[in-house]
Amino acid sequence: MRPLLLIALAAALTCTNATGIELVTLNRVSGGGIQPQAVVDGSGRLHLLYFSGDPAAGDLFYVASGDDGATFTSPLRVNSEAGSAIATGTIRGGQLALGRNGRPHVAWNGSARASQNSPVDPVSGRSGAQMFYTRLNATRTAFEAQRGLMQRTVNLDGGGAIAADASGHVYVAWHGDDAETRNRSESSRAVWITRSTDEGRTFTRENAAWKEPTGVCGCCALDLFVDGPSVSMMYRAATAGVDRDIYFLTSSDRGQTFRGARIHPWKINACPMTSTSFARAGTRLLGAWETEAKIFVGELDSATPGALNVREPAPSAALKKHPRLAVNARGESLVVWAEGTGWARGGSVAWQLLDQKGERTTVSGLLPGVPKWSFAAVVPRRDGGFVVFY
Repeated sequence: MRPLLLIALAAALTCTNATGIELVTLNRVSGGGIQPQAVVDGSGRLHLLYFSGDPAAGDLFYVASGDDGATFTSPLRVNSEAGSAIATGTIRGGQLALGRNGRPHVAWNGSARASQNSPVDPVSGRSGAQMFYTRLNATRTAFEAQRGLMQRTVNLDGGGAIAADASGHVYVAWHGDDAETRNRSESSRAVWITRSTDEGRTFTRENAAWKEPTGVCGCCALDLFVDGPSVSMMYRAATAGVDRDIYFLTSSDRGQTFRGARIHPWKINACPMTSTSFARAGTRLLGAWETEAKIFVGELDSATPGALNVREPAPSAALKKHPRLAVNARGESLVVWAEGTGWARGGSVAWQLLDQKGERTTVSGLLPGVPKWSFAAVVPRRDGGFVVFY
């Protein structure tokens, strides 16, 4: 892939440190792309996934950068079947993880245009959207043919998640109904997970991650994080249709079994269309989520499991959604989120820097320009700053 200068760049200097380094720079995704997913590998190379095209039936593209996002490689289309990805609803789009040798792995909810659907629901007699997966090929010239992962689940909704490690393990999770039962409601939905031990070449049949009957919020996304044999997950429940609390699950056996706990309550008889985010800060695992249109950050404890030092990094009356986290080498955390967005409505990208103790600093900001159906992504730079894509 040859270098390509990032176009449609909007950079904003928000604050400088003692050496004059710009702490936060902001980049508009090139080509009018939306729903950025950004990850930095162990060598400092930045990997970016984004959506482009018809929100109901578009495409995912992948680029990489060796200079903190100043220039990128030429885009590679991720989905092998044109128009088989979806952006409508904001949280059903592509998810990116890096595996062995920084190899990109991608999962996404299929669009109505995709030729492969989920299994037929024996209750309704209809099939629906499929959870797709692909990976960059061994020569790094193209993505492999997309594959559906759903074998025993139906009625895919909300957003799935993917995680991978350097040992060849890949995990994909989503929520839906069990085709082997006849229960069909948010309160009977479950989170499902499938695992690969050969870098995504093959996957197990999906299993329910947790047996507790919490339900799952139908239009909400979940997230995964892997660290050796430890696999962590956050999702929003839908117990009795009104208790839409955030749950944190943790596994110590590479995703075969999970323990879990409620970490933040929210009683609401509606689907709030939310997402969550993980980030590693040294030995600590941080999580970010939305409750009552506010953003919260907490330290997640796998041993309990539970959440410690939960706080609201930017209290205000503004409508906040889709938090993302990144941690630099100094242990500072940048929290970014979308502000003022909604159904088919764009808004602004906002950010707040937290110190090593999780306390607010003076570095914060707000910039208009987040398109509809989109949000922001953030990664640390080599120089200790952060780059935000929106």
